[in-house]
Amino acid sequence: MARGGKAFKAVAKGMAVVASAAAVIERRRRAAMAADPHELAVPLLADGHVPALAEAPGPVPVPRTDPGPAPVAPTGSPAAAAPVSAGAPAPAAHAPAVPAVPAAHPGLGREYHPGRPATPAEAVPWGLRVAAESTWRLLLLGAALYVVFYVVDMLRLVAFSVLASLLITALLEPSVSWLRRHRAPRSLAAGGVFLSGLAGIGLVGWFVVWQVTTNLTDVTNQVKTGVNQLKDWLVTGPLHLTQQQITDFANQITKAITTNTDQLTSASITGAQIAVEILTAVLMTFFTTFFFLYDGERIWNWALRGLPRHSRFAMAGAGPKAWATLTAYVRGTVCVAFIDAVCIGIGIDLLGVPLAMPLAVIIFLGAFVPLVGALVTGTVAVLIALVTQGPWTALMVLVVLVAVMQVESHILQPLILGRAVRVHPLGVVLGVAAGGIIGGIGGAVVAVPLIAVTNTVITHLRRRNEAGQAVFTALEAAREAAERTAAGHSAGQVDPSAPAAQAAQASSAAE
Repeated sequence: MARGGKAFKAVAKGMAVVASAAAVIERRRRAAMAADPHELAVPLLADGHVPALAEAPGPVPVPRTDPGPAPVAPTGSPAAAAPVSAGAPAPAAHAPAVPAVPAAHPGLGREYHPGRPATPAEAVPWGLRVAAESTWRLLLLGAALYVVFYVVDMLRLVAFSVLASLLITALLEPSVSWLRRHRAPRSLAAGGVFLSGLAGIGLVGWFVVWQVTTNLTDVTNQVKTGVNQLKDWLVTGPLHLTQQQITDFANQITKAITTNTDQLTSASITGAQIAVEILTAVLMTFFTTFFFLYDGERIWNWALRGLPRHSRFAMAGAGPKAWATLTAYVRGTVCVAFIDAVCIGIGIDLLGVPLAMPLAVIIFLGAFVPLVGALVTGTVAVLIALVTQGPWTALMVLVVLVAVMQVESHILQPLILGRAVRVHPLGVVLGVAAGGIIGGIGGAVVAVPLIAVTNTVITHLRRRNEAGQAVFTALEAAREAAERTAAGHSAGQVDPSAPAAQAAQASSAAE
């Protein structure tokens, strides 16, 4: 009953609010109707009676537009004494003329009503109209982006190959330009730089494999020792597990592996397919990189010819700026990644963690994802330190990682990449997250350069439009000033080359 009473009181209060709002709306409507200039004024006659128009409402006659013959006033009346100017409308005999009222709204076919908007769109509040139009435009843009991402996902090998080729080309292209400036043949410069980069990548891969195979036996023994220590800690530590529980857990893992042989086989087949796709993407990347180095300018000109004619000049100016931003980003990222790898590698080597050099190379590759890449790949070093050296060493490795990441985000990134990549750190983190969700590791790597290049292009186009608008405004102002000057000269017959004559004419006119 108490809840019912509260509900009844709430409903009563709501009805009271609605009633008061309706009363306010009605008062405003009546005030608007009273202030409407189209509302009919009902004057009284000289004898105090209401004219027939007010007594018998009906269709309002539209007054004549022609002045017609002026009424003749009796002799001696005030109307006869008052002079009437030529062309002025004659005064009414008894009441003022009724203003013209449209019989219906144009195009709607309904009678006129004071205070009613001319069209239904005018009855919609302005904020709601703006929100509706913005919404359908955003929906259309979202649909277009969805289609683009869907096509990119279908052609992900080609898309990632082209993007990776652009990043590698941005790193190697300054060397090709330097050789071309020193009169080296284009084919020799492009081929030499491309083979040098390929050899560098091969040497890095060989070094990682060599370090892993050399230290694999020691690392395996240390891992076994660490696993045994972990078992002892589970038994004697705060968890107080029994040896039988640990054995049962190991047996469950073994049983799960043996009972899911089909799934593991299909996973191996999927892994083989992924390996083939990766090999295809690598070969395509190398092939595309060589032609970007060899014939990049012609490829860019060909791409410009595919744009609409009115957009070619704008994109021709935005392209070099975008390429400069991409080049600065790649070179700065390589520098930051090298510093991160060296610092973290020295730290984990001083702490006695095995495989320090291969871990440094992995951290170098992971640092191409800004702000978070080196920290994520550095967790491998933390895990190896935990298994081989214990929790204390793992904690120290984690401290080294966090310290290097703080130096990167607060010193290296603003100092090296701040001028080239004008993107807020929040935008970098959100871009990396979105790229990782859409395209995995490859999407996380290319997300930030895409954001930086897009920001550069949009900034250039906006400044170009602002400069064009300023020039157009200045030209219009100059044209209007010239027209006013010409009109003044033609009206006054004034010679602009004779200021003395102008002054004389002004003084004589004043006298």
